[in-house]
Amino acid sequence: MLIQERIRTPSPQCFVDVTHYIAAAVKQSGIKNAHILVSVPHTTAALTVNENADPDVVTDLLRRLESIAPSRDSLDRHSEGNSHAHLKSSLLGSCHPFIVNEGELVLGTWQGIYLCEFDGPRTRSLIISMLKSD
Repeated sequence: MLIQERIRTPSPQCFVDVTHYIAAAVKQSGIKNAHILVSVPHTTAALTVNENADPDVVTDLLRRLESIAPSRDSLDRHSEGNSHAHLKSSLLGSCHPFIVNEGELVLGTWQGIYLCEFDGPRTRSLIISMLKSD
């Protein structure tokens, strides 16, 4: 089963908590036990799993990623000016596997799933592929 969501990102660089979209897709599917793969098919966006209780975690992650790959770098040759976004996306990756057990998405207590925008604002695709395991 394949489900696609469209996610509007609000700013040039941000993390959008998409955990509820994925959990809702799992519920909607009726699948009780599965392995799912969540993907963002874009070269300047990514996915990550991290703490969703303290918003300072996201702020700190964005700040540190910016220090690794600054938005403005006079040495970049890519004419679109978003080389930093390509690097950040490559560092974090564009898909993650998850487990569904008894109809529930399995995550740790503090974990949330984030769509990471590095070249927005844009409308991004979130693809959820489910492989039933029962």
